[in-house]
Amino acid sequence: MPWWSWILIWIALIALSLLFYVLLGIRLYRQFMAVMKDLGAAGAKVAHLAPAAATVDDGSQPLGSAQPGAAVFASPAQMRHDYDASKSSRREGRRQRRVQRKHDRGQPQSLRDLNLS
Repeated sequence: MPWWSWILIWIALIALSLLFYVLLGIRLYRQFMAVMKDLGAAGAKVAHLAPAAATVDDGSQPLGSAQPGAAVFASPAQMRHDYDASKSSRREGRRQRRVQRKHDRGQPQSLRDLNLS
């Protein structure tokens, strides 16, 4: 086999591999564009539904609570106050349930629970 046949073989292999990569790139581009088109349609549908969902008040959030994500723009002092107030209200709720549970069972109450100490 002459030496120039090896050069032709390598040129053909490189050309075929480049053709393969070009076709693969075109296929990938078309799939990407189809996904972006579907994503745009889904975004339009969600954007159309989002204002209606935000106006519905199902009572799941207590009155006066901030919208999700509002902590990013709030001051640290306000967030600390909200955290402490929420923590104390949860603590008070647990105390009241504990006092009621012990009252229902006829058990003696702790002075700490009755705020007498």
